[in-house]
Amino acid sequence: MKNCNEQVRGYHRSEVKMNEYGRDDIFSKAKANRRRLRNGLTRDSRPAPVGSRTQGSYAMRTMIHDPNGDYDIDDGVYFKKEDLVGERGAELSALAVRQMVCAALKDDRFAEQPEVLKNCVRIYYQQGYHVDVPAYRRVTTTDPFTGASSYKYELASADWKSSDALSVTKWFRDQNKALCKDATGNGNNGQFVRVVRLVKAFARSRPHWNGKMASGFALTKLVAEHFLEAPDRDDWALRDVLRAVRDRLAYDDGVKHPTLDEYIAAPGSARTAFLYRKLVDKLPGLDVLDDADCTHDQAMRAWDKFFKSDWFRNQPNPADEDDLEEKTKAPAVIKSGGQGYA
Repeated sequence: MKNCNEQVRGYHRSEVKMNEYGRDDIFSKAKANRRRLRNGLTRDSRPAPVGSRTQGSYAMRTMIHDPNGDYDIDDGVYFKKEDLVGERGAELSALAVRQMVCAALKDDRFAEQPEVLKNCVRIYYQQGYHVDVPAYRRVTTTDPFTGASSYKYELASADWKSSDALSVTKWFRDQNKALCKDATGNGNNGQFVRVVRLVKAFARSRPHWNGKMASGFALTKLVAEHFLEAPDRDDWALRDVLRAVRDRLAYDDGVKHPTLDEYIAAPGSARTAFLYRKLVDKLPGLDVLDDADCTHDQAMRAWDKFFKSDWFRNQPNPADEDDLEEKTKAPAVIKSGGQGYA
Protein backbone atom coordinates (compact mmCIF):
# COMPACT_ATOMS: atom_id res chain seq x y z
CA MET A 1 0.00 0.00 0.00
CA LYS A 2 1.39 3.41 -1.01
CA ASN A 3 2.63 5.20 2.07
CA CYS A 4 0.35 8.19 2.68
CA ASN A 5 0.87 8.32 6.44
CA GLU A 6 2.29 11.86 6.32
CA GLN A 7 -0.72 13.16 4.41
CA VAL A 8 -3.35 11.29 6.45
CA ARG A 9 -1.75 12.48 9.69
CA GLY A 10 -1.72 16.00 8.28
CA TYR A 11 -5.40 15.79 7.32
CA HIS A 12 -6.25 14.57 10.81
CA ARG A 13 -4.27 17.37 12.41
CA SER A 14 -5.57 20.13 10.12
CA GLU A 15 -9.16 19.14 9.30
CA VAL A 16 -10.38 16.51 11.76
CA LYS A 17 -9.10 16.93 15.30
CA MET A 18 -10.86 19.63 17.31
CA ASN A 19 -8.32 22.17 18.52
CA GLU A 20 -7.96 23.18 22.14
CA TYR A 21 -9.61 26.54 21.56
CA GLY A 22 -12.75 24.81 20.33
CA ARG A 23 -12.72 22.38 23.25
CA ASP A 24 -12.27 25.22 25.74
CA ASP A 25 -15.10 27.22 24.19
CA ILE A 26 -17.54 24.31 24.35
CA PHE A 27 -16.51 23.34 27.88
CA SER A 28 -17.02 26.94 29.02
CA LYS A 29 -20.66 26.57 27.94
CA ALA A 30 -20.97 23.39 29.99
CA LYS A 31 -19.53 25.07 33.08
CA ALA A 32 -21.86 28.05 32.69
CA ASN A 33 -24.81 25.67 32.52
CA ARG A 34 -23.65 23.87 35.65
CA ARG A 35 -23.83 27.16 37.53
CA ARG A 36 -27.17 27.98 35.92
CA LEU A 37 -28.55 24.57 36.89
CA ARG A 38 -27.44 24.76 40.52
CA ASN A 39 -28.80 28.28 40.89
CA GLY A 40 -32.07 27.31 39.25
CA LEU A 41 -32.52 24.27 41.48
CA THR A 42 -31.91 26.42 44.55
CA ARG A 43 -34.37 29.02 43.26
CA ASP A 44 -37.00 26.32 42.71
CA SER A 45 -36.34 24.68 46.10
CA ARG A 46 -35.34 21.44 44.40
CA PRO A 47 -32.62 18.92 45.38
CA ALA A 48 -29.00 19.89 44.86
CA PRO A 49 -26.90 17.63 42.62
CA VAL A 50 -23.90 15.78 44.01
CA GLY A 51 -21.83 16.49 40.92
CA SER A 52 -21.53 16.94 37.15
CA ARG A 53 -19.24 15.21 34.68
CA THR A 54 -18.55 15.55 30.97
CA GLN A 55 -18.96 12.33 29.02
CA GLY A 56 -19.12 10.92 25.51
CA SER A 57 -16.86 12.12 22.71
CA TYR A 58 -15.75 15.20 24.64
CA ALA A 59 -14.48 13.14 27.58
CA MET A 60 -12.86 10.58 25.23
CA ARG A 61 -11.38 13.40 23.12
CA THR A 62 -12.82 11.93 19.92
CA MET A 63 -14.92 15.01 19.13
CA ILE A 64 -14.06 16.17 15.61
CA HIS A 65 -14.02 19.54 13.89
CA ASP A 66 -17.22 20.41 12.05
CA PRO A 67 -17.08 23.23 9.47
CA ASN A 68 -20.74 24.03 10.16
CA GLY A 69 -20.19 24.31 13.92
CA ASP A 70 -22.54 21.40 14.63
CA TYR A 71 -21.10 20.39 17.99
CA ASP A 72 -22.56 18.88 21.10
CA ILE A 73 -21.24 18.06 24.52
CA ASP A 74 -22.79 15.71 27.06
CA ASP A 75 -22.49 17.01 30.61
CA GLY A 76 -24.26 14.69 33.00
CA VAL A 77 -25.73 15.83 36.32
CA TYR A 78 -25.93 13.40 39.27
CA PHE A 79 -28.37 13.30 42.19
CA LYS A 80 -28.75 11.02 45.19
CA LYS A 81 -31.72 8.71 44.68
CA GLU A 82 -33.03 9.45 48.18
CA ASP A 83 -33.15 13.19 47.36
CA LEU A 84 -35.36 12.74 44.30
CA VAL A 85 -38.73 12.64 46.02
CA GLY A 86 -41.87 14.72 45.69
CA GLU A 87 -43.73 16.74 48.34
CA ARG A 88 -45.44 13.63 49.72
CA GLY A 89 -42.25 11.57 49.74
CA ALA A 90 -43.02 9.60 46.57
CA GLU A 91 -40.11 8.79 44.25
CA LEU A 92 -39.80 11.19 41.30
CA SER A 93 -40.25 9.63 37.89
CA ALA A 94 -37.53 9.85 35.24
CA LEU A 95 -39.66 12.34 33.29
CA ALA A 96 -40.26 14.49 36.37
CA VAL A 97 -36.51 14.74 36.98
CA ARG A 98 -35.84 15.77 33.39
CA GLN A 99 -38.58 18.38 33.68
CA MET A 100 -37.07 19.59 36.94
CA VAL A 101 -33.65 20.00 35.31
CA CYS A 102 -35.15 21.75 32.29
CA ALA A 103 -37.05 24.24 34.45
CA ALA A 104 -33.89 25.05 36.40
CA LEU A 105 -31.92 25.70 33.19
CA LYS A 106 -34.39 28.12 31.61
CA ASP A 107 -32.93 31.57 31.07
CA ASP A 108 -34.35 34.64 29.32
CA ARG A 109 -31.00 35.13 27.59
CA PHE A 110 -31.51 31.98 25.49
CA ALA A 111 -32.98 32.63 22.04
CA GLU A 112 -34.38 29.11 22.22
CA GLN A 113 -35.24 27.69 25.64
CA PRO A 114 -33.96 24.28 26.82
CA GLU A 115 -36.00 21.28 25.75
CA VAL A 116 -36.84 17.98 27.46
CA LEU A 117 -35.78 15.04 25.25
CA LYS A 118 -36.01 11.31 25.85
CA ASN A 119 -32.57 10.91 27.44
CA CYS A 120 -31.57 14.45 28.41
CA VAL A 121 -32.33 18.14 28.49
CA ARG A 122 -30.92 19.97 25.46
CA ILE A 123 -29.65 23.55 25.52
CA TYR A 124 -29.31 25.28 22.15
CA TYR A 125 -26.76 27.91 21.13
CA GLN A 126 -26.92 30.29 18.19
CA GLN A 127 -23.47 29.18 17.02
CA GLY A 128 -25.02 25.88 15.92
CA TYR A 129 -24.11 23.53 18.73
CA HIS A 130 -25.84 22.34 21.83
CA VAL A 131 -25.18 21.04 25.33
CA ASP A 132 -27.02 17.90 26.42
CA VAL A 133 -27.60 17.43 30.15
CA PRO A 134 -28.57 13.84 30.99
CA ALA A 135 -29.74 13.36 34.59
CA TYR A 136 -28.69 10.40 36.73
CA ARG A 137 -29.61 9.15 40.16
CA ARG A 138 -26.95 7.56 42.31
CA VAL A 139 -28.14 4.39 43.99
CA THR A 140 -26.27 3.10 47.04
CA THR A 141 -26.01 -0.68 47.26
CA THR A 142 -24.66 -2.79 50.11
CA ASP A 143 -22.91 -6.13 49.75
CA PRO A 144 -24.90 -8.57 51.94
CA PHE A 145 -21.75 -10.54 52.82
CA THR A 146 -19.17 -7.82 53.48
CA GLY A 147 -21.42 -4.88 54.27
CA ALA A 148 -19.38 -2.74 51.87
CA SER A 149 -21.26 0.05 50.10
CA SER A 150 -20.96 0.93 46.43
CA TYR A 151 -22.77 3.06 43.88
CA LYS A 152 -24.61 2.29 40.68
CA TYR A 153 -26.16 4.86 38.38
CA GLU A 154 -29.47 5.12 36.59
CA LEU A 155 -30.32 7.46 33.72
CA ALA A 156 -33.57 9.42 33.59
CA SER A 157 -34.74 8.10 30.21
CA ALA A 158 -38.26 6.91 29.28
CA ASP A 159 -37.93 5.25 32.67
CA TRP A 160 -35.00 4.84 35.04
CA LYS A 161 -32.42 2.59 33.37
CA SER A 162 -28.96 1.37 34.37
CA SER A 163 -26.31 3.56 32.78
CA ASP A 164 -22.79 4.56 33.69
CA ALA A 165 -21.23 6.99 31.24
CA LEU A 166 -18.13 7.29 33.41
CA SER A 167 -17.44 3.59 32.95
CA VAL A 168 -17.58 4.08 29.17
CA THR A 169 -14.91 6.77 29.35
CA LYS A 170 -12.73 4.44 31.42
CA TRP A 171 -13.35 1.60 28.96
CA PHE A 172 -12.24 3.80 26.06
CA ARG A 173 -9.05 4.93 27.75
CA ASP A 174 -8.20 1.37 28.72
CA GLN A 175 -8.78 0.25 25.13
CA ASN A 176 -6.46 2.92 23.82
CA LYS A 177 -3.66 2.00 26.18
CA ALA A 178 -4.06 -1.70 25.38
CA LEU A 179 -4.35 -1.34 21.60
CA CYS A 180 -1.55 1.04 20.68
CA LYS A 181 1.95 1.69 21.91
CA ASP A 182 1.95 5.44 21.25
CA ALA A 183 -0.82 6.19 23.77
CA THR A 184 0.51 8.37 26.57
CA GLY A 185 -0.78 10.20 29.61
CA ASN A 186 -4.43 9.60 30.43
CA GLY A 187 -5.14 7.50 27.34
CA ASN A 188 -6.66 10.27 25.23
CA ASN A 189 -4.17 10.16 22.38
CA GLY A 190 -2.39 7.64 20.19
CA GLN A 191 -3.14 5.91 16.89
CA PHE A 192 -6.36 4.30 18.12
CA VAL A 193 -7.82 7.70 19.04
CA ARG A 194 -6.69 9.21 15.73
CA VAL A 195 -8.28 6.38 13.75
CA VAL A 196 -11.56 6.73 15.67
CA ARG A 197 -11.62 10.43 14.77
CA LEU A 198 -10.85 9.68 11.10
CA VAL A 199 -13.63 7.08 10.95
CA LYS A 200 -16.04 9.61 12.43
CA ALA A 201 -14.84 12.17 9.86
CA PHE A 202 -15.65 9.73 7.05
CA ALA A 203 -19.08 9.05 8.57
CA ARG A 204 -19.84 12.79 8.57
CA SER A 205 -18.21 13.62 5.24
CA ARG A 206 -21.46 13.90 3.29
CA PRO A 207 -24.23 16.16 4.66
CA HIS A 208 -26.93 13.93 3.20
CA TRP A 209 -25.69 11.08 5.40
CA ASN A 210 -26.76 12.97 8.54
CA GLY A 211 -29.41 11.12 10.49
CA LYS A 212 -28.78 7.89 8.58
CA MET A 213 -25.25 6.94 9.67
CA ALA A 214 -24.29 4.84 12.69
CA SER A 215 -23.76 6.91 15.84
CA GLY A 216 -20.33 8.05 16.96
CA PHE A 217 -20.53 5.66 19.91
CA ALA A 218 -21.32 2.71 17.62
CA LEU A 219 -18.43 3.68 15.32
CA THR A 220 -16.07 3.89 18.29
CA LYS A 221 -17.08 0.45 19.52
CA LEU A 222 -16.66 -1.07 16.03
CA VAL A 223 -13.18 0.42 15.70
CA ALA A 224 -12.24 -0.94 19.13
CA GLU A 225 -13.37 -4.43 18.10
CA HIS A 226 -11.28 -4.52 14.92
CA PHE A 227 -8.35 -2.11 15.36
CA LEU A 228 -4.83 -3.41 14.75
CA GLU A 229 -1.93 -1.07 15.35
CA ALA A 230 0.23 -0.18 12.34
CA PRO A 231 3.21 1.77 13.74
CA ASP A 232 3.86 4.98 11.78
CA ARG A 233 1.09 4.10 9.30
CA ASP A 234 -2.22 5.71 10.25
CA ASP A 235 -3.31 5.34 6.62
CA TRP A 236 -2.82 1.58 6.78
CA ALA A 237 -4.52 1.23 10.17
CA LEU A 238 -7.52 3.28 9.00
CA ARG A 239 -8.15 1.30 5.83
CA ASP A 240 -7.62 -2.05 7.52
CA VAL A 241 -10.03 -1.35 10.35
CA LEU A 242 -12.72 -0.13 7.95
CA ARG A 243 -12.32 -3.23 5.80
CA ALA A 244 -12.68 -5.38 8.91
CA VAL A 245 -15.77 -3.43 10.01
CA ARG A 246 -17.30 -3.83 6.55
CA ASP A 247 -16.71 -7.58 6.55
CA ARG A 248 -18.11 -7.94 10.05
CA LEU A 249 -21.25 -5.93 9.30
CA ALA A 250 -21.96 -8.19 6.34
CA TYR A 251 -22.99 -10.97 8.73
CA ASP A 252 -23.57 -9.19 12.07
CA ASP A 253 -24.79 -5.59 12.16
CA GLY A 254 -25.52 -5.39 15.88
CA VAL A 255 -23.18 -3.37 18.10
CA LYS A 256 -23.06 -4.24 21.79
CA HIS A 257 -22.51 -1.73 24.56
CA PRO A 258 -19.00 -2.09 26.04
CA THR A 259 -20.01 -1.94 29.72
CA LEU A 260 -23.72 -2.79 29.87
CA ASP A 261 -25.69 -5.84 28.79
CA GLU A 262 -27.47 -4.07 25.96
CA TYR A 263 -26.98 -2.90 22.38
CA ILE A 264 -25.81 0.48 21.13
CA ALA A 265 -27.29 -0.58 17.78
CA ALA A 266 -29.58 -3.60 17.80
CA PRO A 267 -29.29 -6.27 15.09
CA GLY A 268 -31.08 -5.07 11.99
CA SER A 269 -30.34 -1.40 12.75
CA ALA A 270 -30.91 0.83 9.72
CA ARG A 271 -27.94 2.97 10.73
CA THR A 272 -25.36 0.19 10.79
CA ALA A 273 -26.84 -1.12 7.54
CA PHE A 274 -26.29 2.34 6.06
CA LEU A 275 -22.66 2.34 7.29
CA TYR A 276 -22.13 -1.06 5.67
CA ARG A 277 -23.47 0.12 2.31
CA LYS A 278 -21.26 3.21 2.32
CA LEU A 279 -18.15 1.19 3.18
CA VAL A 280 -18.94 -1.24 0.35
CA ASP A 281 -19.35 1.74 -1.96
CA LYS A 282 -16.41 3.94 -0.92
CA LEU A 283 -13.59 1.60 0.17
CA PRO A 284 -12.84 0.26 -3.36
CA GLY A 285 -11.79 3.80 -4.29
CA LEU A 286 -8.68 3.26 -2.14
CA ASP A 287 -7.65 0.10 -4.04
CA VAL A 288 -5.42 2.19 -6.31
CA LEU A 289 -3.08 2.58 -3.33
CA ASP A 290 -2.12 -1.08 -3.74
CA ASP A 291 -0.81 -0.59 -7.30
CA ALA A 292 2.97 -0.77 -7.43
CA ASP A 293 3.03 2.23 -9.80
CA CYS A 294 0.47 4.32 -7.91
CA THR A 295 1.48 7.97 -8.28
CA HIS A 296 1.26 10.67 -5.64
CA ASP A 297 -1.51 12.43 -7.58
CA GLN A 298 -3.54 9.22 -7.88
CA ALA A 299 -3.20 8.56 -4.16
CA MET A 300 -4.21 12.09 -3.21
CA ARG A 301 -7.25 11.96 -5.50
CA ALA A 302 -8.28 8.66 -3.91
CA TRP A 303 -8.13 10.06 -0.37
CA ASP A 304 -9.97 13.21 -1.42
CA LYS A 305 -12.73 11.13 -2.96
CA PHE A 306 -12.95 8.94 0.14
CA PHE A 307 -13.29 11.88 2.53
CA LYS A 308 -15.07 14.09 -0.04
CA SER A 309 -12.50 16.81 0.47
CA ASP A 310 -10.10 18.95 -1.54
CA TRP A 311 -7.36 18.92 1.09
CA PHE A 312 -5.19 16.09 -0.20
CA ARG A 313 -4.84 17.38 -3.77
CA ASN A 314 -3.00 20.42 -2.43
CA GLN A 315 -0.33 18.34 -0.68
CA PRO A 316 3.10 18.42 -2.37
CA ASN A 317 4.75 15.26 -3.54
CA PRO A 318 7.51 14.40 -1.02
CA ALA A 319 9.57 12.94 -3.87
CA ASP A 320 9.59 16.33 -5.62
CA GLU A 321 10.73 18.01 -2.42
CA ASP A 322 13.52 15.47 -2.02
CA ASP A 323 14.68 16.11 -5.61
CA LEU A 324 14.63 19.87 -5.05
CA GLU A 325 16.62 19.53 -1.83
CA GLU A 326 19.20 17.37 -3.59
CA LYS A 327 19.57 19.86 -6.46
CA THR A 328 20.00 22.86 -4.16
CA LYS A 329 22.73 21.31 -2.04
CA ALA A 330 26.04 23.22 -2.27
CA PRO A 331 28.63 21.31 -4.32
CA ALA A 332 31.24 19.52 -2.24
CA VAL A 333 34.61 21.23 -1.95
CA ILE A 334 37.48 18.90 -2.78
CA LYS A 335 40.71 19.84 -1.03
CA SER A 336 44.03 19.04 -2.69
CA GLY A 337 46.12 16.37 -1.09
CA GLY A 338 49.80 16.48 -0.08
CA GLN A 339 50.92 15.33 -3.56
CA GLY A 340 49.14 18.22 -5.32
CA TYR A 341 46.30 16.10 -6.79
CA ALA A 342 42.94 17.84 -7.06
